[in-house]
Amino acid sequence: MTDRRIGGDLVVEALRALGAETVFGLPGQHALGLFDALRRTPELRVISSRVENNLAFAADGHARARLAADPSGPVPVTPMIVSTGPGALLTLSSLQESRAAAVPVLGIASQVPVAGLGGGRHGYLHELLDQQASFRDVVKSVHVVRTASQIPGALRAAWQSAATPPYGPVWVEIPQDVLLAPAGLPPITGISAAPARLDPLPELIDEAARLLAGAESPVILAGGGVARAAAAGQLLELAEALRAPVLSTFGAKGVFPWEHPLSGQSWLEDWYSTEFLAAADVLLVLGSGLGELSSNYHRFAPRGRIIQVEADAGKLESNYPALGLHADAGLALSALLEKVPRRTPDGRAEQAVAELRKKIQARLREQDLGLEQRVLAEVRAALPEGTPSFWDMTILGYWAWSAWNADGAPLHSAQGAGGLGFGLPAALGAAAATAGPVLAVSGDGGAMYGIAELATAVQHRLDVTWLIVDDGGYGILREYLTDAFGESTGTELARPDFVALAAAFGVPAVESTAERLRQDLAAALRTPGPSVVVLPQRLRMFAPTHLDQR
Repeated sequence: MTDRRIGGDLVVEALRALGAETVFGLPGQHALGLFDALRRTPELRVISSRVENNLAFAADGHARARLAADPSGPVPVTPMIVSTGPGALLTLSSLQESRAAAVPVLGIASQVPVAGLGGGRHGYLHELLDQQASFRDVVKSVHVVRTASQIPGALRAAWQSAATPPYGPVWVEIPQDVLLAPAGLPPITGISAAPARLDPLPELIDEAARLLAGAESPVILAGGGVARAAAAGQLLELAEALRAPVLSTFGAKGVFPWEHPLSGQSWLEDWYSTEFLAAADVLLVLGSGLGELSSNYHRFAPRGRIIQVEADAGKLESNYPALGLHADAGLALSALLEKVPRRTPDGRAEQAVAELRKKIQARLREQDLGLEQRVLAEVRAALPEGTPSFWDMTILGYWAWSAWNADGAPLHSAQGAGGLGFGLPAALGAAAATAGPVLAVSGDGGAMYGIAELATAVQHRLDVTWLIVDDGGYGILREYLTDAFGESTGTELARPDFVALAAAFGVPAVESTAERLRQDLAAALRTPGPSVVVLPQRLRMFAPTHLDQR
């Protein structure tokens, strides 16, 4: 034990000065200097985990919860600290989700001693030929430190990168001997990061406004960029000014009032929604790359002009020709509001939206999906106002993408990259940032990815209720395989008694039914601390609508 300042202290001091209050960390041999510095910095709360990929999901969930809770505040870059080699590599799939969903996570990893950098194959523990290369195409930016004096600048640059639209994860590597060596610098207290604004070009705003003003049937597709820009208010104002229907991508749930007369909601996998978007003479796409899910598996075929506003320049026109504006969605919306005329309501847009929603519901009624709709409605009804939920890749989660009313109940999911295991650890991270309860939802397959984190929930007294829908396997993959080949392979799973397993962790748990689900969930959410509700139930997905489209 030492009280002298070392390289690890420079890291912790810089994080505090940049605004960090919580750090997600899992120790390793090369990172000991960093964790000892954390021990001597009680102002930073350290949340642990049992596996590094879950630690990264927790940091992701923490950042999402803080973004939702204070959308106008500083960008809540969330630090995550792991060790070299195996520990670092385990975070990759989680960081892929953060990149796809534009979540500002600051990954900090130790490295082998400086002498081992550069692929010299010296045989250090955990040594990789080029650790940073594994992260280069996953995160926004990579920063490698070789001396103590480089630590503050590297962290400032990384923080600024993570907080600049489009937000995203970044990666910093610091060798073991640098973390343990004397700091050599005075205490770091004055460091700050200033993310650059991403304003739209004025001539492109003028052209976009001209197209929208002349449109007979404009439609808006709101993507996750609107959510990250905290631009729900500007979106509502523009939609009402243009009398333009608004549909939301799965990453943008909650940015437009669900029951508003202009809300086409988010049934983007229904062909009626796809055709509604395609029929617009001008389609304003805000903060979306029109990828696979938003384009109904690339079957979307627009017949009018597209205006695409996107903070990620690489996504501009990556799927469809458009008038592309490289800009933050919120800044673009504010600029458009100064230019577009206000239309007199004539009821046409509202009638078109009502007909769209009616046709979607009629299609669902033809498929005998009352159980699925009821289960989702019972989950929604059980949530206290303002309770965030974090959804794994499970059939009920796929339903929530389309059908969940996120007004007063923010929804977060792993649909960005689509990996399993997101639900519980992300909810635990969110619980470390919020005062009330948090809901996690997983299937039994996805639950096994994160089951060890029940120990984390107990250790840190995190107020998370975990709903596990137990259908005996990878339910959505069972459906995909059966629909494509007539039977499934590798989808049926032996699994534990989840109620008994939760009890072994000291977590109260109950087995529920569709009839009791609302009351069981509501009771669990009212009870402080972690809890588990298990619903043994097979659910079905609504039928795809894109397969016969060309």
